[in-house]
Parts: sequence; C-alpha cells; structure tokens
Amino acid sequence: MLTYIQAIVIGALQGVTELFPISSLGHSVLVPAWIGGSWQELVTEGDSDKGTPYLAFVVALHVATAIALLIYYWRDWRDIILAFFDTLRHRSIETSTERLAWLIILATIPVGILGLLLEHPLRTMFAKPIFAGVFLMLNGFVLILGEGLRRRNAPSLADYGRKFAEDEAREAAQARGLSVEEEIRAESGERLSHLTWKDALGIGLAQSGALLAGFSRSGLTMVGGLLRGLDHEDTAKFAFLLATPVILAAGVLKLPTLAGPQGRDIIGQSIVGAIVAGLAAWFAVRFLERFFKTRTLLPFAVYCLIAGLLSILRFA
Repeated sequence: MLTYIQAIVIGALQGVTELFPISSLGHSVLVPAWIGGSWQELVTEGDSDKGTPYLAFVVALHVATAIALLIYYWRDWRDIILAFFDTLRHRSIETSTERLAWLIILATIPVGILGLLLEHPLRTMFAKPIFAGVFLMLNGFVLILGEGLRRRNAPSLADYGRKFAEDEAREAAQARGLSVEEEIRAESGERLSHLTWKDALGIGLAQSGALLAGFSRSGLTMVGGLLRGLDHEDTAKFAFLLATPVILAAGVLKLPTLAGPQGRDIIGQSIVGAIVAGLAAWFAVRFLERFFKTRTLLPFAVYCLIAGLLSILRFA
C-alpha cells in the first residue's frame, strides 16, 4: 500500500526530475531500489501487463507535471494554439509563432509514435536498477558530449553574456511599447522559430531516448537544441514546451489505469502526490529558467555520472 509519506516524496521527486536533465523515469526506479523494503515493492508489485498501483500513481504525477508546465507557460501556449488555428484558417505559415507551433508538432511525432510502440516492452525489459544506473551514466556522457560539441561548433549567446541581450530587449520593449517580459518572450520565440523542420524532427527523435529509464527527456532535447545553435536558455524553454504535450498525452492515455482497480485504493495518495508534483515542477522550471541564463549542463552531467556509477556498483 502506498503511504502518504511515499506519495509526497515520490511526487516531489517526479516534479523535479521530470524537468531537470537527470531522468525522472530512472529516478523512479533507482530511488525506491536504493531505499529498499516497501519502497522497492511499490515498483514491482502487481501485474505489469495490466498495470500496477504504482504505475497508476505515476499517471497522476505526470498529468500534474504537465498542468504545471501549461500554467507556467500559459502565455506562450495561448499564442501557440491561436497561431496554430490561424495556419489552418489561412492555410499558410507567416509568423514566427505559427512556425513554432508546427515545429512543436513535428518534434512531438517521433516520440509519440515510438512511445506507443516501444514504451511497454522497454519498460518491461530495462526498468531495473542496474539498467537505470547504466543509462543514467550514459545520460551524463551525452550531456558532456553536447556541451563539448556546442562550444566547438556553435558558441551561444550565453558565452558573450546575457546582460547585453537583456539590455537590447529592454530598449526594444520601450521602442515598441511592450513590457520587458513580453519582449524577451517574443525574441525567444523568434529565435526558436529559426529551427528547421529537420531540426525539429531530429530533436523529437533524440528525446525518444527517454523511453529508457536513465535517459532524460529534457536533457536529450536540450543537447539537440544546443547542437542546432540555440543557447542554454532558449533550448531549455523549447525542451519544456516540447515536453508538455508529450507528458500530458502519456498521462491522459493511461488515466483508465488510475480509474481502474489498480488506482481504487490510492485515490487520496494520488491527489496528494499530484499536488506536490505540480508544485515541484512549477518551482523546478522557474529555477532552471534562471539557472540556464548563465550556466550549462555540466553540473547535471557530473551528477548523472556519479549517481549512475554508484548505482551500478550497488546493484551489479
């Protein structure tokens, strides 16, 4: 039986690790395994083919995380959704927001298809502590590789200082009669819209690696964005925008699991865990937006290498 303490801890863990580039799926396997006892039994109890109580609980956490992202970026999503319907009405793509809307759709296609085909077999085969430790280490190497290639091939705006960009945005906002926040958001959307359709599909394919417990969806998406010339702040925003429909769709598709017999006895725990996960996700994205103004993926890469190695030694 899932306790309320476990629901709170796992909810906070989900909300943070879903957005930090350190793999929420990997941590949902490793943390209960490290603690052991009833925590580890949460992951393994029940019939994995029909769904487990723990899986039903995780569904609620995913939906709450997606809702937190929708709330945080509600202005962006308002503009993106309106722009999408404008393209259908005009049968053309004219503005940067309209282009961004279709880039998000294109980037969602690969992970959507692969998720439907491979999520269950991959979870059955590789959702074990030893595999999660290995993939977490590999995730750390991918983050380091992405940073190294970016520095060599495409130095970002962050390398020259964000203050200059913010001063530019402040002057442009005054000239156009907008708030600084609105101008920065508009300029970010403009930069993201410069991605090509091949870039979007490539980034979407890269995030499919998160189907393996240990690889991070946001981390893989950010590495893909960095390699296409985006800076850390813009690629983090694109990763969070791209994650929203994927996480929400995954949760909604599995809602019958939560409403079925597997979730019948954990309704209260699921509600508490979902609230905690939503709050944790909101604060996590707020923190990461500020973090990536001046910092890189390297601290997360080091964490993944250390945590992955220790997990391999522990569960080998």
